[in-house]
Amino acid sequence: MMKGNMPAIGIDIGGTSTRVALVDREGKILAREQEETAPQKGTKAFVNRTVEAVRRISRQADEPVYQIGIGCPGPLNPFSGTLLDPPNLPGWDGFALKKELETATGLSVTLDNDASAAALGEARFGAGAGQSSTIYITLSTGIGAGIVINGRLFSGATGNAGEIGNMIVQPGGERFGTLNAGALEGLASGTAIGREGKRKLGLDGKAETVFTKAEKGNRYAEAIIEEAAGYLAIAVANLANSFDPAVFVFGGGVMQQERMLPLLKEKTVPLLYPSMQKTLRLTLADLGQSAGVIGAALLPMYRE
Repeated sequence: MMKGNMPAIGIDIGGTSTRVALVDREGKILAREQEETAPQKGTKAFVNRTVEAVRRISRQADEPVYQIGIGCPGPLNPFSGTLLDPPNLPGWDGFALKKELETATGLSVTLDNDASAAALGEARFGAGAGQSSTIYITLSTGIGAGIVINGRLFSGATGNAGEIGNMIVQPGGERFGTLNAGALEGLASGTAIGREGKRKLGLDGKAETVFTKAEKGNRYAEAIIEEAAGYLAIAVANLANSFDPAVFVFGGGVMQQERMLPLLKEKTVPLLYPSMQKTLRLTLADLGQSAGVIGAALLPMYRE
């Protein structure tokens, strides 16, 4: 457990880049670096680069650094600190990331899903600050979530809490990749919106292009977005009925589109009990790209 205002290192691993930051207990970033993840170069090369970044960052701390928290794309086992078969990090299947970094740095390492880390950052110091419970949902290439209850990250029995991308929102629907047929990520992610734009309008396969078409009044593009928002609303309503969080916080590129949040609320409200309709709170994330690295640094303190 971190003592006083003693800083920790947060590491936010993405498929393209990795952020490393020195973060104090109040969520303030004291120093930061960014490096290429380059999964194709192998895990050993990644560990070597990351260790050097940790050492450089640690030298800027006024107090000793004892802990590292890591947010990483899953699937992974947060308890053993091992990656399972993450599609965004090809060739890293079975990588014992926690063990490798602990051996290389001599520091204690805590690993969790990147969406869970971002959820913790937003719950403690972002849009969910001061709330009893927060569900954070990121909507970009894929869909992920993190659940924070009474200030602590809820990981679930096997560390898979928040894997809402595989939640079935259209029974008997189409199957995409290894997802369930009719799964949320296959129907409402940025990838899904872009795919439907290409299928129905001959666009370039990017979600942003569909939103641009919709802004210009293209009713077919508008229908694609409406459909995706409808599926996301089913997921949000399911989570609201299951957890009744004080606030839902949304991050990711798709949710930065101006029409998405009001459209989502409009479609979610009718799916709730009348009493819950009045208390539903949906908001955008406050911490931007820093949510993951701040939340990662907090993992050693605030994960169940």
